[in-house]
Amino acid sequence: MGWSGRLAELGIELPEVAAPVAAYVPAVRTGSHVYTSGQLPFVAGSLAATGKVGGEVSPEEAKQHARTAALNALAAVHALVGIDSVLRVVKVTGFVASSEGFTGQPAVLNGASELLGEIFGDAGSHARSAVGVAELPLGAPVEVELIVEVEA
Repeated sequence: MGWSGRLAELGIELPEVAAPVAAYVPAVRTGSHVYTSGQLPFVAGSLAATGKVGGEVSPEEAKQHARTAALNALAAVHALVGIDSVLRVVKVTGFVASSEGFTGQPAVLNGASELLGEIFGDAGSHARSAVGVAELPLGAPVEVELIVEVEA
């Protein structure tokens, strides 16, 4: 069973690729790696939430938004090369729009990391950076980007 079968088993449906909000493409492939652009927590074409984590958005809500953003990143991978060509997740970079004093960025990004583990198992283990920032595009609370290794 490929990753698409695993997604079906988990009841996870990849969304449509979110339209870029500026001059870039959702994902590019170079050699055996696909790099996604930063993905926001869009659901059905609309931003699921706005605001800063630790302020208007709770860390628990932000964790779910990180999961959504990671799903959007996987959708970009799938649209480019097909989800079944993924060999492993290499790196996750996450940005958290943080209210002053908020330091829980790693826990927020666990929403993305745990999803990747559910889907890919050991192949979903990855290096990661979780960065707090003052603002994100459109007022989003989180942004997630992926690097995945794919079949040649």
